[in-house]
Amino acid sequence: MRPSLALFSTLSAAVVCMSLLMTPDEARAQAAPAKAVAKGSRMPDGKPNLNGVWQSITTANWDIQDHSAAPGPFWQLGAIGAIPAGQGIVEGNEIPYTPAGLAKKKQNKANWPAEDPEAKCYMPGIPRANYMPFPFQIIQSNKDILMAYEFASSNRLINMGKPVEAGSDTWMGTSNGRWEGDALVVDVTGLNGLAWFDRAGNWGSDKLHIVERYNRTSNDVLNYEATIEDPSVFTKPWKISLPLYKRAEKNAQILEFKCVEFAEELLYGKYKKQPTK
Repeated sequence: MRPSLALFSTLSAAVVCMSLLMTPDEARAQAAPAKAVAKGSRMPDGKPNLNGVWQSITTANWDIQDHSAAPGPFWQLGAIGAIPAGQGIVEGNEIPYTPAGLAKKKQNKANWPAEDPEAKCYMPGIPRANYMPFPFQIIQSNKDILMAYEFASSNRLINMGKPVEAGSDTWMGTSNGRWEGDALVVDVTGLNGLAWFDRAGNWGSDKLHIVERYNRTSNDVLNYEATIEDPSVFTKPWKISLPLYKRAEKNAQILEFKCVEFAEELLYGKYKKQPTK
């Protein structure tokens, strides 16, 4: 027998009544189970504990904007060397380039991969180091914070004391940090302007100024934001955001990827002595 319409009406009314009797907190608890807070999620001074090995799970290293799948530069590799589709990390998906800045971006893309600093094993710069397909480790002390990156054995020290000015321009820049509530805010200057943001050729100059925000939203997720400002390349500041995930394997650690030896032919092959005819 089919249930009567009256029975359906009665059940519907009961569900509505139950929802009305619930407090907002009870309703939220039923909608999404609460996440357990891990022991040791805060440092002795009460600040969030960011220690651990973290990694991005995005295709942003290919292109920080939305992009479709595409063939790679070496057709001999077939699907192995193809570019995967991906959702971007740029808020609004638009980068406000000046006309000259956009022209340079297109030139970079046309010269990929040979001119990409990643191919040459140069340090990746900020913010690219945080969303490359390699893990990095945060070592948080009572004083400063060290970030060690697997790619090219890069690293940077975040000064948590009195802000210091960049002594010279470098690949990884000079980082001054501070806490705003539970968010770690890092002001990055002194970048040399040689790093790209991705393999699509997005770039910034040595006038680049970046403000990063690291906010631990759960035991396993660190939300990362970076506001990017460079008046010589962009018409206004813009922002990227993505989650970083904590590696949970037993004995998770970053390994060595000293890639200089893999780039020697690309960098110095033209200087090799050629056989005489």
